Amino acid sequence: MYERFEIASRVGGGPPRSQDAIRVGSMRRIAAAKLRYCGLDTLIDEVMIIVSELLTNAVLHSGTRQITLSLRLEHGVLHIAVADGMPGRARRRDIDGEAESGRGLALVDALVQENGGRWGTSDNDSETWCSLVVLPEQPRPPAHRIVSRPQVRPRSPE
Repeated sequence: MYERFEIASRVGGGPPRSQDAIRVGSMRRIAAAKLRYCGLDTLIDEVMIIVSELLTNAVLHSGTRQITLSLRLEHGVLHIAVADGMPGRARRRDIDGEAESGRGLALVDALVQENGGRWGTSDNDSETWCSLVVLPEQPRPPAHRIVSRPQVRPRSPE
């Protein structure tokens, strides 16, 4: 999956335009649909949070006008990348309990570690990426076996 979208360049600390904030939600839902299509349902919750956090950081902190989200599955690893084309390293911050923001990359870090992956930025700091290990799913029973029926045991001759 490769999605590129335009946003308004932010100057100063004001909030993003509502249509830019809505775009983050749209990209999150597109990512979930792609994962569902690929049979990666077990990662949807984690990926939706990661995508939301990485895209929100790009919208809020990059000052760019164009953001790219990519997801690719390769050799049992799901790669997620958000590129904004602007230098500026994403850093996990230590925050106190009163802070209203700043927890996003700590959350990304925890989810990535929980899924056997890692995260970082590109050499020029214009892309933040992470990788999640995709565990093989248990085979699903055929649809006609999902509903269990009581089994009738033959009587033993007495």
